[in-house]
Amino acid sequence: MKKLIIHEVDIAHYRLVELSKLADQAKPFYDWVEKSAKKITSYHKSLNEILMSSSKSDIKKIIFYSYNNITDETPLLFDGIGRVYPHYKACFYFFSWIIRDAPQQRLAPLIARMRKLKKIEKIIAETDSLVALIYEYRINIKTFDWPTVREIIIDRLEGSRRSIKGHLLEANVRTALITAIQYYFSVYGNYGQFRKVEIAPKQIKIGNHTIDVSIELFHKNSDKSVFLLIPIKTRETEGGGHAHIFTRDIMAAIHDLDSEKNKYRVASVIIAQNWSLSEIENIDKKMDVVFHFNMNPNNFHGFDDKSQIKLNKYIEKILNGYDK
Repeated sequence: MKKLIIHEVDIAHYRLVELSKLADQAKPFYDWVEKSAKKITSYHKSLNEILMSSSKSDIKKIIFYSYNNITDETPLLFDGIGRVYPHYKACFYFFSWIIRDAPQQRLAPLIARMRKLKKIEKIIAETDSLVALIYEYRINIKTFDWPTVREIIIDRLEGSRRSIKGHLLEANVRTALITAIQYYFSVYGNYGQFRKVEIAPKQIKIGNHTIDVSIELFHKNSDKSVFLLIPIKTRETEGGGHAHIFTRDIMAAIHDLDSEKNKYRVASVIIAQNWSLSEIENIDKKMDVVFHFNMNPNNFHGFDDKSQIKLNKYIEKILNGYDK
């Protein structure tokens, strides 16, 4: 990622770049809510115009419909390190974000209190609260258009990332994977040959092998699924000895995975200075694609544009039914 050197000091805002990229992946969810609002109200205007002019009754219908209109191809919403929110929580956070701050820390306790007092279902308490907030404060908000909502989401994701303890490198790679998947969804409106995707929120274990970032893709016409596995390898110091060890380990993992009836697609991310090119070539021959970032992992802040485009094209092949 590009440095910004002023008077010999790098003042680049790397976190903003990553959070902006992640916030952009909320656009398909925003578009989906807008489409739902148009369907409910028969008012073919923007989401902003609909929310600014609708009655309480129509706003409630829009929110309630969003909560319950879940299919395998419903777009996803993510937290600050790229983990997928469950659909109900995604809806609650989305409508909360556009009208008030800290929904989990401040609004959720108030909703819990009203449920205790009135003995009502959670979805009713949340929907009624969101309707009241939007209707009451939309004159103060003034707009619910995407550029404004995007800025709000960046702020919310930054708070989310600060509050989550996790592996930052995994978060950066997961963000790149989400970007590729959401790019495909924004173009095609679906997940290609698959009815839904599930991105693992953390490392997974397959046999004796730990996989840093992974996604499960479910076929449309069967119960079968395909796993895309992305192990990440880093080295902070220069040198080639560990490259051979990693090559040996990844070769063993690929051999074991191939014995599982070829239901896995495997890519890899290597973040290290002067990693042996011959070792990378050996790995590249055994898997779909390798992303090598020739830098100290402490300086890695996410995929650059060239690498992201490469990943986008790879994911497009996978979703279109590419097979080795």
